[in-house]
Amino acid sequence: MTQPATAPLRAPLDIEFDYTRSLGPVLSQFMAALAQRRILGARGADGRVHAPPFEYDPVTAEPPGDLLPVGPEGTVVSWSWMPEPLAGQPLAVPFAWALIRLDGADTALLHAVDAGSAAAMRTGLRVRPRWSAARTGSIRDIACFEPSGGPAVPDDPGTAEAADGMTVTPVRLHYMHTASPGEGFYLRGLAERRLLGQRCGVCGQVYVPPRGTCPADGVPTHEEVELSPSGTVTTFCIVNVGYPGQRVTPPYVAAAILLDGADIAFGHLVLGCDPSEVRMGMRVRAVWGDEGVSHFEPNGEADAPYESYERFM
Repeated sequence: MTQPATAPLRAPLDIEFDYTRSLGPVLSQFMAALAQRRILGARGADGRVHAPPFEYDPVTAEPPGDLLPVGPEGTVVSWSWMPEPLAGQPLAVPFAWALIRLDGADTALLHAVDAGSAAAMRTGLRVRPRWSAARTGSIRDIACFEPSGGPAVPDDPGTAEAADGMTVTPVRLHYMHTASPGEGFYLRGLAERRLLGQRCGVCGQVYVPPRGTCPADGVPTHEEVELSPSGTVTTFCIVNVGYPGQRVTPPYVAAAILLDGADIAFGHLVLGCDPSEVRMGMRVRAVWGDEGVSHFEPNGEADAPYESYERFM
């Protein structure tokens, strides 16, 4: 039986993807104007001017009429200081996130303000846009806002490309993950090339990876169980669509695998055969790699009868 370690396992995790969406007829005009160093708003049925423009009037739910120019200068309504900018943010030096009411508008625009210092930042500060040199029809065509009364960064006409009606927004999430005791127990087992689970003392169910608590009975799972590296494919899908950063070239199989002695299946890859050969009931075994189980592959045994795994699907 593996003895639990006192220090929990911790590791940085990064989740990232590019979110792509159609701008639609209204925001396409707004972004195209930004590429030309102009800011547009929309007048609502109640007479208020919204900047950025709304796609549907908040009062009537109708699309706006012709857009109208606002700003480009404005007034800070509220703000929050960023003393340590994060990767991917508009500025690499300390700055403020601010709500800015542009001249001629009745609503506020969220953007970055390069005030130079937190002491110089305040509600009511008058600001102007600092335009990016290369503009592509996105909100980042405004590099940031800066105090109107200070020296301006030299205005570079730069280059502008017509907006294509689409926008791509990179989404990045970086955090430090601390493994639970059950998760740490499982991960340390993988480092020893062992597949470890835990059994509930009430219902007797064996969970792999361990959950720490039985979801059926709500009691801690303390009994540790070492499982066979062999198991059965219960369900699967063939992945045919590629994506950036994909480690395995499509087509390949992602399957739910029920290890011998376990009472719940877990997801993993099935390689080592043509995807068309994978089937429910196929018997597979773990193939170890540098980071634990690399994948599963057929182990040559006869398929498991459906009755042996139907209640675990």
